Amino acid sequence: MPANAGVWELVWEKTGGMERSKKIIQVSVIGIAANIILVALKAFVGIITGSVAIIMDAVNNLSDALSSGITIIGTKLAGKAPDKKHPYGYGQIEYVSSVTIAVIVLLAGLTSFKESLNNVFHPVTADYTIVSMSIIAAAVLIKFVLGRYVKSQGEKYNSESLVASGTDGMLDAAISLSTLIAAAISRLFHISIEGWLGIVISIVIFKAGIEILMESLSGIIGARIDSELSVKIKQHICKYPQINGAYDLILHRYGQERIIGSVHVEVADNMTAKELHRLFHNIREDIYLNYGIILTIGIYASNTTDDLYVQIKSTISKLIQDYPEVLQMHGFYVDTEKMEVSFDLIIDFESDRKLQIRDEIVKSVSGTFPQYRFQVILDNDFSD
Repeated sequence: MPANAGVWELVWEKTGGMERSKKIIQVSVIGIAANIILVALKAFVGIITGSVAIIMDAVNNLSDALSSGITIIGTKLAGKAPDKKHPYGYGQIEYVSSVTIAVIVLLAGLTSFKESLNNVFHPVTADYTIVSMSIIAAAVLIKFVLGRYVKSQGEKYNSESLVASGTDGMLDAAISLSTLIAAAISRLFHISIEGWLGIVISIVIFKAGIEILMESLSGIIGARIDSELSVKIKQHICKYPQINGAYDLILHRYGQERIIGSVHVEVADNMTAKELHRLFHNIREDIYLNYGIILTIGIYASNTTDDLYVQIKSTISKLIQDYPEVLQMHGFYVDTEKMEVSFDLIIDFESDRKLQIRDEIVKSVSGTFPQYRFQVILDNDFSD
């Protein structure tokens, strides 16, 4: 089993971690360059036309360049190998980067709202020309294409920071578009609606900032394992003929590329320690090389000699069908020496009567098999 930073990096490279890091940085550099060009263009147009909206739009692009810079720094730090002080690596820094970007988006939304509100009560008539409007139109197109590109790359490489930056960029395109519409209306009808449009867009920006913040905080708190990943891992483990089932899969993310977890597997109770050691070693190595996950494996023993096992398990299986809240029963074992039956129950998170259900099941089955003591553990639904 791998135990040092060197091995971490070998698997990180094998599973695409280094390529991912390089791509995120590359996309961020493109974002910085494009935003600096947009800042220069919009600032120039804003100054010559006297448009507060366009100047604020330029400032917003400057904040986007800052967001891309934060993404680069966060990605670099997140890619550092684990060390003694931080044995799980620095991957969580990516979430911190996303939170920082979310705060920038929220501040941009609040600033835009303040300036837009001021423009409603104290409108300023801007002097738009065909050239200035053409520059704004080009900026809209550039920003939209850039935002779509950054967001798609963020989704492809599973980067919260890039997704946040791309989302912000597409909102900026909407802001610039609203500015262009306001400019056209001002030029044709001599009516200033910049302030009202700015307020609407500010609310949209603020909403997007909240969504980015919530998504990032969810990752920090610890979100549910992706269903597709958990199913794949369990199916992979169950390909081994000695495994009768895989349960209780728990994964802890330390960033997007480093995951540590545990799982229980059901095996025959007559397997030797030597057989188990070889089997678990192969499974751990297999999962590590294919998914980059360090996995600890626990045992659920499955009866192989006791005929009463089938009878008791069948009775309980039929009993729990009366409880739709019960999602699964596993880890079932009959200990004839201790005269004890043990198993785990997974009950839906939404149920508010977990203890009641367990007690009712124990009471019912104890009446059918009074010679046995029943030990039932309430397990959590950590993964699909």
